[in-house]
Amino acid sequence: MGDAAMKLRDSRDVHGILLFDKPQGFSSNQALQTVRRLFGAAKAGHTGSLDPLATGLLPICFGEATKIAGLLLGSHKAYVTEAKLGETTETDDAEGAIVETRAVPEIDDATIEAALATLTGRIRQTPPAYSAIKQGGEPLYRRARRGEAVKVPEREVDVHAFALTGRAPSMLTLEVECGSGTYVRSLVRDLGERLGCGAHVASLRRLWVEPFLSPKMTTLETLEALAKAGGTAALDALLLPLEAGLAGYPRVAVDEATAIKLRHGLPAYAAGAASGRQLVALDPAGRAVALVESADGRLRSLRGFNPVSNAPDRSGAA
Repeated sequence: MGDAAMKLRDSRDVHGILLFDKPQGFSSNQALQTVRRLFGAAKAGHTGSLDPLATGLLPICFGEATKIAGLLLGSHKAYVTEAKLGETTETDDAEGAIVETRAVPEIDDATIEAALATLTGRIRQTPPAYSAIKQGGEPLYRRARRGEAVKVPEREVDVHAFALTGRAPSMLTLEVECGSGTYVRSLVRDLGERLGCGAHVASLRRLWVEPFLSPKMTTLETLEALAKAGGTAALDALLLPLEAGLAGYPRVAVDEATAIKLRHGLPAYAAGAASGRQLVALDPAGRAVALVESADGRLRSLRGFNPVSNAPDRSGAA
């Protein structure tokens, strides 16, 4: 989970997932704390950081749903970004000071697409020095801000798609689909080097996170208006159930006696459960019981989920 789940005094139990449209200028932690206070939620966590410059989908998990935040953190994601050519910055985005300016040569689409192809697939990438990656227990950005020399090791990441969708003088619009740990700032920086002029991220928006491929996001303005109106029911109606975050897993139905065992971490048996896979066990009411591993119908509980009385209606769950 992006942050440890936090508790507020004089707060209430809230369960579910909010597909929050993070505004520009908020860190992910600031967004989380703001949303948590509006809901008055006892326990909440987000599912992976977005830079303050970035906007877009930040799933926020409440209550029992915080147990799957780590799963969503590692999910496939998609972004749209604007790359400013001819300028490199300290942070590889528009928030950092410009460190070099170069002329932008005449570049045709074919040249750009060839450069994009070299940054697609399983690639090695050097994350930005100004990043939340920790070395010696301290985020790199803190060391960089102190002016220390920061050596960031390369790592392998998955870039499933990197495409040119629009262009203007000195500006490219790009769409990226990638796996966990990929930095769009690094992709844009490296693209600029391949084009011979340098580049940085001018804007960035996260479009989706698996399994929320067509998310109906909620803005901060909407949440503030509902909170001001004074009722919690309208806020809670925005939440998806925990089960929606597990939509990518195969499912196995279990009876109530088996559900009790799995929720307590005990092994159980379910006829017809696929072997060698992680599954979501569902009780007779359609509630997630546990994430389990199956071998010839024998189920081993990996993560149990408590039944909750105030969770969102599961009729709309994926």
